[in-house]
Amino acid sequence: MVQKRLKTSSSERASLWEKVPDNEWGNWQWQQANRITTVAGLDSLIELTSEERLAITAAGERFKFAITPYYASLMHPTDRSCPIRRQAVPVAEELRAVPDELVDPLGEEASMPVPGITHRYPDRVLFYTSHNCPVYCRHCNRKRKVGDPASAAHRLQLMQGIEYIRGRPEVRDVLISGGDPLTFSDDRLEEIIAGLRDIEHLEIIRLATRNPVTLPQRITPAFVRMLSKYPPIYVNTHFNHPRECTEEAATALGLLADAGCVLGNQMVLLKGINDNPGLVRQMNQWLLAHRCRPYYIFQLDPAEGTNHFRTPIESGLELIRGLRGWTTGMAVPHYVVDLPGGGGKVPVQPEYLVKKEGPVYTFKNYEGETYDYREGVDSPECP
Repeated sequence: MVQKRLKTSSSERASLWEKVPDNEWGNWQWQQANRITTVAGLDSLIELTSEERLAITAAGERFKFAITPYYASLMHPTDRSCPIRRQAVPVAEELRAVPDELVDPLGEEASMPVPGITHRYPDRVLFYTSHNCPVYCRHCNRKRKVGDPASAAHRLQLMQGIEYIRGRPEVRDVLISGGDPLTFSDDRLEEIIAGLRDIEHLEIIRLATRNPVTLPQRITPAFVRMLSKYPPIYVNTHFNHPRECTEEAATALGLLADAGCVLGNQMVLLKGINDNPGLVRQMNQWLLAHRCRPYYIFQLDPAEGTNHFRTPIESGLELIRGLRGWTTGMAVPHYVVDLPGGGGKVPVQPEYLVKKEGPVYTFKNYEGETYDYREGVDSPECP
């Protein structure tokens, strides 16, 4: 059973924040304003060696780090293999160059007809709206610009993006992404969503956000009331480990679902963090119980400084084998590789077809047993 970690009473927070009043702890702006952004701040939460301090400083200069008090309180203070710590705290491996790593691993900039819009697929676009995130995940595939103020999308750029979509009747689906678009105020985000919903040919609006994981306080009743005015809204979030499946996260998902949002999870496969079928099955069952459908397992994109997180493709196939048949099909996401250079997403699945002889197909099921399936044949015509 997934461990539930309730982080609302002062006794259950990291000692650094144990005296913070509940009304401040539960305020997303307070969480954002009090993020850990320095080595000294980390040192007050977790045990660091002198070598780690130097590595964190050097890696943080290349890709800044910030951790909300809520998410930092999920870290184990002494275990360096803690899945929360590994996702949020810089390490020396980020500085080691690997030949096939890329600054822009998905070729997003090459498919950008106007600033902030990536238009690769025929009927949908990605809308880069914000460079900010509550937590800067160390495996981020957009670390080339996420966290960089120079990549901030000013209001004119956002309006130009909306007008680009308005002028492309083939576009029926937009993914609002970043950074994290929920770092905007409700009013600014509503301006974007309302502008998109006003486009007659646009059917689907999606929000890509990790706030339910790293800053669930951001999902407020006022926020979801705003979203409920512009259906359908699809929310793709990003849980990677059962330790992130807290009661605060459950509350955030519940508010979104009650407001009519359709929820999906996009997990990134990370070495030593979630490359374990039992762990992923546990997390996905928790997500379904909280009305969030496991949607994708992504093979890690080869962004610079992420090689220490990368797994073999076989690890992803093993995850699918450990899910298919062993739990409900609704808990089995698509395992995909987003091809470097802009090739797009391709699914990768275990092979269950063993052979074909004439009209007979032989399949192997989830337990490794084989079964024959005979194709139907045309009935003879009646005289």
